[in-house]
Amino acid sequence: MVTQVFSLQYPDEALECIAAGIDQIGILLGDESCPACVTLEQAREVFKAVDHRAVKVAIIMVRDEERIIDIAKEIRPDIVHLCDEIVFATKPFADRLKAAVPGIKLMQGVPVDGPESVALAKSYEGIVDFIMTDTSCSYGIGASGKTHDWEIDRRIVEEVNIPVVMAGGLGPDNVADAIYKVRPYAVDSLTRTSVVENGKVIRKDIEKVRAFVKNARLAAMDITK
Repeated sequence: MVTQVFSLQYPDEALECIAAGIDQIGILLGDESCPACVTLEQAREVFKAVDHRAVKVAIIMVRDEERIIDIAKEIRPDIVHLCDEIVFATKPFADRLKAAVPGIKLMQGVPVDGPESVALAKSYEGIVDFIMTDTSCSYGIGASGKTHDWEIDRRIVEEVNIPVVMAGGLGPDNVADAIYKVRPYAVDSLTRTSVVENGKVIRKDIEKVRAFVKNARLAAMDITK
């Protein structure tokens, strides 16, 4: 079971998460209204520290496809994750991104609002490398700290031919149950593994991150027995 956390802001924080067992390190840049948004320079510093120790994921919250590609060329993530309500993954965009940054992969966020989410996820077959199922929020998809209908996630895993990263209110207390019910490719956590003060994500809570990884791995071992 692959484990992923968002939104990292500091190099030491990223390295602590990797030491805790996290496989994929996520940052967000481009929209300061979003939780734990980092500058371009911070993104470079975090990814430089991570290097090849983990998979580097970037949510690039700008509303211009060419600017997303330019930023990807600058910071060199392993995965670009799209999750706003303006830029969506299309075949032409995916082709341009992958031509500009060889080896890069593309992940599209899918809001889990109802059965229609299954058809939406299926529409990205042949375009993206990963789907992230998540809970809708005021500015797009994710970072709400709220769960959604896991039955829809399960259907997406079963019916859509794209690896699914499951997100949306996951933390140490419920990640095992999510894995048992949905059996995704990966699980992601932001809010419920973070220190949050006055609504602001300060940094990751490493003890919660460690528990998240442990519980995810134990559940994954159980379902493979």
